[in-house]
Amino acid sequence: MFGRAPKKSDNTKYYEVLGVPQNATQDELKKAYRKSAIKNHPDKGGDPEKFKELSQAYEVLSDPEKREVYDQYGEDALKEGMGSGSSGGNPFDVFEQFFGGGGFGGFGGHGHGHGSARNRKMQGEDVKQILKVSLEEVYNGTTKKLSLSRNILCKKCKGKGSKSGASSRCPGCQGSGMRVTTRQIGPGMIQQMQHACPECRGSGESINEKDRCQPCKGKKVTQEKKVLEVHVEKGMQHGQKITFEGQADEAPDTITGDIIFILQLKEHPKFKRKQDDLYVEHNVSLTEALCGFQFVLTHLDGRQLLIKTNPGEVIKPDSYKGINDEGMPQHGRPFMKGKLVIHFNVAFPETNVLTPEKCKILETILPGGASTSSSEMATDDCEETILRDVNMEEELRRKERQRQQEAYDDDEDDEEPGVQRVGCNQQ
Repeated sequence: MFGRAPKKSDNTKYYEVLGVPQNATQDELKKAYRKSAIKNHPDKGGDPEKFKELSQAYEVLSDPEKREVYDQYGEDALKEGMGSGSSGGNPFDVFEQFFGGGGFGGFGGHGHGHGSARNRKMQGEDVKQILKVSLEEVYNGTTKKLSLSRNILCKKCKGKGSKSGASSRCPGCQGSGMRVTTRQIGPGMIQQMQHACPECRGSGESINEKDRCQPCKGKKVTQEKKVLEVHVEKGMQHGQKITFEGQADEAPDTITGDIIFILQLKEHPKFKRKQDDLYVEHNVSLTEALCGFQFVLTHLDGRQLLIKTNPGEVIKPDSYKGINDEGMPQHGRPFMKGKLVIHFNVAFPETNVLTPEKCKILETILPGGASTSSSEMATDDCEETILRDVNMEEELRRKERQRQQEAYDDDEDDEEPGVQRVGCNQQ
């Protein structure tokens, strides 16, 4: 058909520009282009060359015929005319077609210079919301239904505010949407303040009262109640975000922002989370620590775990024992789990609980007990002492007060009354 087989050239560049794999779906292409094009648009301070590359890549890959040619023969084949046309169109035309004509609202005409600031679409604000979740919910995964009210463009007037769709420049602000007021704050001193025009509420437009849209009363937006299903996936982390794109308040000439839920993990009375591991405290008596024990631990999914020591195993105070694959599931890989770590605290018996007779029995059983018996030690030449409890926190506070007092006394001793310090002048 072409007289010769086309030479194969680079067929990965466009995918790299958009940051998607070569098997990306159309939805993935759209999402990638939308995000990068808004960020790199020249009117948003982006790089014009990068914006041109993005639009060129999306124009080719969004067209099934051009994409097939590109995947098979590369970029040069498109330049030679294969695939029903080249890929060198106006990048702003691609942008406007993607965003429904006008891009940011008036970005059209970029081939002829920038449109006026009034006609450009602005990026709407994102709505951020804290979503409190329990440790059980991020362990098992859950779905939360949240109701919200948001502004949407009036369906009757399609966001125009008038029945006819016509509007005129606001006489109060001359279409700027802002008013400047001045006040004198002192002799020869004047302060200027800028605020939204009260007549047009900052829109810069004036709508005849008789022509106003009745459902929205000329405000261009109405309220909508909506229920969002927020899917909290297994293993999600504290502070992780769940985004609903384009679900924030709508406004004329504005790209609708996102609703972003930020997960806030509530404290659990038993388990503590550290990345993919779970930690739990458990108290055992001295007898249990020496002779063994078993207990039942209810996990976050309701399972009953039997925890027990091995025969002859001694649990030392402040020791840690771990169980593999019983920790938190990893986000995105829920079948992979961390450790369940148990921190053991050993409770020793109170004073005077063990009688001398019981102590003699323990000395014969416990390692090293009999060799340290007081009856076998030479104590005739020793002075008796009395052991008392020491509150270390109080001791540290007392020593700190003593140190501060000594430092204060040293400063007073350095300054003798009636003695004037004289500096030495070097010749």
